[in-house]
Amino acid sequence: MSSLVVRVGLLGCGNVGASLAQMIASNGDAIAERAGVRLEITQIAVRDVAKDRGLPANSASITDDPSSLVAASDVDLVVEVMGGIEPARTLILAALAAGKPVVTANKALLAAAGAELFAAAEAGGVDLLFEASVCGGIPLMRPLRESLAGDRILRVTGIVNGTTNYILTRMTEAGQSFADALAEAQALGFAEADPTADVEAHDAAAKAAIIASIAFGAEVTDSDVYREGITSITAADIEAARELGYVVKLLAVAEERDGKVGARVHPAMVPVQHPLASVREAFNAVFIEGEATGEVMLYGRGAGGFPTASAVLGDVIDAAKNLASGGRGATIGKLVRREMLPMEGVVSQYYLEVEAADRPGVLAVVADVFGRHEVSIESMQQRGIGEDARLIFVTHSARESDLRSTVEELRETDAVHRVGSVLRVLGSGE
Repeated sequence: MSSLVVRVGLLGCGNVGASLAQMIASNGDAIAERAGVRLEITQIAVRDVAKDRGLPANSASITDDPSSLVAASDVDLVVEVMGGIEPARTLILAALAAGKPVVTANKALLAAAGAELFAAAEAGGVDLLFEASVCGGIPLMRPLRESLAGDRILRVTGIVNGTTNYILTRMTEAGQSFADALAEAQALGFAEADPTADVEAHDAAAKAAIIASIAFGAEVTDSDVYREGITSITAADIEAARELGYVVKLLAVAEERDGKVGARVHPAMVPVQHPLASVREAFNAVFIEGEATGEVMLYGRGAGGFPTASAVLGDVIDAAKNLASGGRGATIGKLVRREMLPMEGVVSQYYLEVEAADRPGVLAVVADVFGRHEVSIESMQQRGIGEDARLIFVTHSARESDLRSTVEELRETDAVHRVGSVLRVLGSGE
């Protein structure tokens, strides 16, 4: 039996788009046999039509007019891998309004305008699929939307940015400084020439917003996500973590607590026995905690042309099958704007580095500050550094607001010369 042909229009043809075109050309027969649809890329929209993109022979027509591609009669399904907010948003809305399913890998757009796009897909009665928008080739969105749809998700904790994980891995395993590890990541192509989006956690914050939206059915944008990057992490922090039995990771956390939704990205100390501690180099992993399922972890390559294109292709096949059958996949539905859990209300364990005068009675003064703000100390280490002492504290679970008050008073205490790094610890409070 011949397969139904679904004609694909591709918006953007960079690393991911070109990889997708190659995969469709190479795997077309296998896809048709397994899925019952044959994919054919008929048009590709790019900025520079003269640029050689290494596309397969007999490939689609190339245009620099993306609007005409979306409206074209020989395009049944639109794939958006051009990135950015505009014109991607306008083009996707136009495709959905025309009854054409859309597959996108655009995390920035979904984090900023996901609710609008999902509503447009619902109104148009077509699929809007986005597996590749978070963690590249790791299946994450589909499990959250479908496999775990009947469970109550309590928390999702993940390493969702390969660049920062590579940097922290090199700092941990090779003793490199942040600057040296970043330079190595750039030389290997893991980091951009301008690494701000990665090291300042903008990329991870966008992904955290998408995860929170899907896990909790809430309208969460990147501006709702508390964000701290890794630029202040020092070799001393890495070494202290090692001695205490932790490794430092940049974590994205989405959780539901007391009817509120929280989303945050920040460095944290992860116990060495936790599955996320063993995630090295540019790999990603996401740890899901469900009320019924318990703990589930997904692991793999979070970026790269072919891993990301593989996730896009999986969505394209699903959307094409649904289009051919006249059905739809699992829908997101209307995202509801819910009260956000403020960072001050987060409960966690904490690591604090304090430099204080090395004389009798100082430790008692410092401990008294913790006690006045109801922050209980789990462990403490003291090291001499000249005339001062470096005090390393790990607290029991405490409220963020109480920890911040503690730090403020410590900085005003005469015997305390400096409060250094303050890191959250993945523990019982998490």
